Amino acid sequence: MTGADYLLPLRTKLRSMRTESFGADPAGARMERIRRSPHFVDGAFQNPVGARIRPSGSTVEFAKTYFQKEQRALRTPNGGVPVHPTTLADLAAPPVSGLRLTWMGHSSVLAEIDGRRILFDPVWGDRCSPFPFAGPKRLHPTPLSLAALGPVDVVVISHDHYDHLDLPTIRALAGTDTVFAVPLGVGAHLERWGVPAARMHELDWNETATVAGISLTATPARHFCGRGLRNGQHTLWASWVVAGPEHRIYHSGDTGYFPGFRDIGAEHGPFDATMIQIGAYSEYWPDIHMTPAEGMRAHLDLQGGRPHGVLLPIHWGTFNLAPHAWAEPGEWTKDAGEEADQPVAFPRPGEPFEPAGILPVEPWWRALSPVLARPWRLPGEQTGSGRGPAAAARGDLDLAGER
Repeated sequence: MTGADYLLPLRTKLRSMRTESFGADPAGARMERIRRSPHFVDGAFQNPVGARIRPSGSTVEFAKTYFQKEQRALRTPNGGVPVHPTTLADLAAPPVSGLRLTWMGHSSVLAEIDGRRILFDPVWGDRCSPFPFAGPKRLHPTPLSLAALGPVDVVVISHDHYDHLDLPTIRALAGTDTVFAVPLGVGAHLERWGVPAARMHELDWNETATVAGISLTATPARHFCGRGLRNGQHTLWASWVVAGPEHRIYHSGDTGYFPGFRDIGAEHGPFDATMIQIGAYSEYWPDIHMTPAEGMRAHLDLQGGRPHGVLLPIHWGTFNLAPHAWAEPGEWTKDAGEEADQPVAFPRPGEPFEPAGILPVEPWWRALSPVLARPWRLPGEQTGSGRGPAAAARGDLDLAGER
C-alpha cells in the first residue's frame, strides 16, 4: 500500500478488497429497471408487509443462547447424515407420474416436471460463505456431483444470500446450456461469474418467463438480500411458482410468514407439491424466516386453506444457521403435518420421490439426535402460534450475517 492509498475513501478501499464471491452490484440499465419497480421505494426493495431484517432482542441473551455448551451440541447431528446412496440410478428413468422431486439438502431441489428439469437454489459448495476457510460448513456431502446430475433446463434462484447463491456452483453451471431465472438485480452477480445475459430471465414479483413450455413466476416473499456487511437492498428476493402442462409446484425461498401466501395460492394454485422453508428460524428474527408451524400454515394458505398436495420441508439439515436444535425442524414439521392431516415428505438428501406415489416419511433424523424437549408443545401454548418460549424483549441486535 502506498502513501496515497491512505487518502482513498474507506468505502472505496472496502470495495477494492471484495473478492469475487461477493458478486457485483446492479448498475446501468439493470439499476434503471430496478428503480422502475413498484416494489423499489426510497432507494430499496420493500417487503410486502413490514419486516425487521436485523435480529432483535438482547445481544447478550442471544450470545448466551448461541454459545451455551449444551445448546451448541444439539445444533449438529451426532453422526453422519444418511445421504441416499442410489440417487444417480434412481434419476435415470423418467418419473412415472410426470413429477418427481429430489431434495439435495438445504433449499436445493431438483424438480422433474412434465418432461423438464428445474434446479432450485443449487448450493454444492462446502461452505455458505464468501470465504473458503470460514462460515457455516456442510453437515453432509452432496448426494451426487453437478456433472453427474446431467442437463438442467432451468436454474431458479430465490435470492442472493450465500446459502442460496453459491459462486462455485454457478460457475460450474455457467459452462452448460442451462437458463437461469432470478429476481431483479441478481443477474449482476451471475454476469460477473460468467453467465451470459442472454441466458437469464430477471424477473420482478408477479412477472413470468416461459422456458421450454414451463412457466416460471417470481412471487412475493418476506425476506431481504445482500452479500456484504452493507446491504443496499438493491437485489430482490422471491418465491417461485413453476407450472407445466400437467403439474404445478411452489418453492418458498426464504421468507417470514405473511398473508400473501393466500393470494399466491388463489392466483396460481393449488399445487401438487410445495417446497417450504421450515429451518433457521429464531425468536430473534421472527419476520424473515418461518417456524415449522408457520411453514405448515403457509402451505395450507397456498392450497386454499385445506390439506392438499405434498409439503417438502427445505432449508434445514445441511447447515447450522440458527440457535434451534439440528433435528427440531424435522420433528416439529412432522407434528404439524399430523395435526393438519397434511401429507409431508421427509426424504434423506438425494432421495427422489413422486408426490403422487409413496412418500418417504421415516423420521431418519432421530437416529442422530437426542430426544427433543418439543418446546412448541408447552402446556397452554396454542399449537399453531409457532414461537415456542416467550419471545425476547425487542430492541436492536446488530449481528452481521445473511441467514
